[in-house]
Amino acid sequence: MKVEMQREPQVVEAKQQGGSKYRYRILAMLFVATTINYMDRSIIGVLGPTLIEHVFHWTKMEYAQINMVFKFAYALGMLGMGGVIDRFGTRIGYILAIGIWSVFGMLHALVQPAFGFIGFCMARAGLGFGEAGNFPAAVKTVAEWYPKKDRAFATGIFNAGSNIGAILAPLAIPLVVLPDGTNWQFAFLMTGAFSFIWVLVWIKIYKKPEEHPKVSQEELAYIQSDVEEGEIEQEKEKMSWAKVLPLKQTWAFAIGKITDAVWWFYLFWGSLFLHDQFGLDLHGLALPMIIVFLIADVGSIAGGYLPKIFLNRGASLNVARKLTLLICALFILPAMFVPYMSNQWYAVLLMAFAAGGHQAWSANLFTVASDTMPKKATASVVGIGGMIGALAGMLADFSLGSVLTASGKEGYVFAFAIAGSIYLVCLALIHLIIPKLERAKI
Repeated sequence: MKVEMQREPQVVEAKQQGGSKYRYRILAMLFVATTINYMDRSIIGVLGPTLIEHVFHWTKMEYAQINMVFKFAYALGMLGMGGVIDRFGTRIGYILAIGIWSVFGMLHALVQPAFGFIGFCMARAGLGFGEAGNFPAAVKTVAEWYPKKDRAFATGIFNAGSNIGAILAPLAIPLVVLPDGTNWQFAFLMTGAFSFIWVLVWIKIYKKPEEHPKVSQEELAYIQSDVEEGEIEQEKEKMSWAKVLPLKQTWAFAIGKITDAVWWFYLFWGSLFLHDQFGLDLHGLALPMIIVFLIADVGSIAGGYLPKIFLNRGASLNVARKLTLLICALFILPAMFVPYMSNQWYAVLLMAFAAGGHQAWSANLFTVASDTMPKKATASVVGIGGMIGALAGMLADFSLGSVLTASGKEGYVFAFAIAGSIYLVCLALIHLIIPKLERAKI
């Protein structure tokens, strides 16, 4: 589609009301895929105390090492899957990713206690590698289907699926798994059917907007309303990591993704903290974890919409994105006080607000990647950033496992101090590296 399809934003928006809105169907598919993705990865966090005490009898360090294996594979997958998605496109790349993670997710159910540690490490490795493809594919799809001003909100919508998946896990697992761990295998088999249905629908409905017969000319004009001259033709070029690695925009995004370690902490260690601190079992953990991820869901959507408010009031893209990130970082800061709470619900609420702040941060950070990178490089850059986040998560797991083994639950004080303060540090570094959000020249 030629650049002359561009129109004045207010004219395009007015005409769009009578045109197709197929981009919302695509966004719904991203939301569902992210929900399945996070339900798969959240299962071990919900079952953690049960598997440790009743089934496999792991130490805290062994549990940390299992999570480290997942994140190491996730880091490799971020590089590998990001490159695959940029090379072959989101249609094929998404199918590969969800197929890999679904198979390995179900393989957890075959692990026997006699080789539980090794078996879980192998299953988590495959799950991590496959799940790494979700966010590079989703962010690239948003960049293909939405103009810049709508991308943070669209990212917030699909990113909200991560919290829905994390909510569904503690809701569904107690229905099939007993407090002593009986039937734990069924928890890892639940999402396979959902993944299969998703792949069938994706194959049927997905094409790029300029190739899709159900996208009207008005909608296509709106989607491409901020496309730069020659950008669509440039998307056909293949992108190598060697071209994006040296760019300051890549490393600014990657530094922001260090905060993924905090999200991993809530996802995989949150239930263990509540178990150790307040003695909650599998059924007692359900409501607190649902509250944490429900508020995280609100944060994802609200955080995605907030920069649009600033943009509509005349703020530059640079100010809108970074001001939103600052608000998120300040919202997260009180998480430092979680270990000092004597009431479990105060602790849960502080964790919930921090999780909501993180998801708002994440929605905007993903959008920084699509703001500063051409679409042909978006998945690769998101993959590099995701790799850095996974490696940071590995370091956090090793440190927390060591501290908890040595000093007991007092080690959580150290974890929450970092979880509350690291966002402000990362934002300062992002601003130093890229004082203005400018598209990289590749």
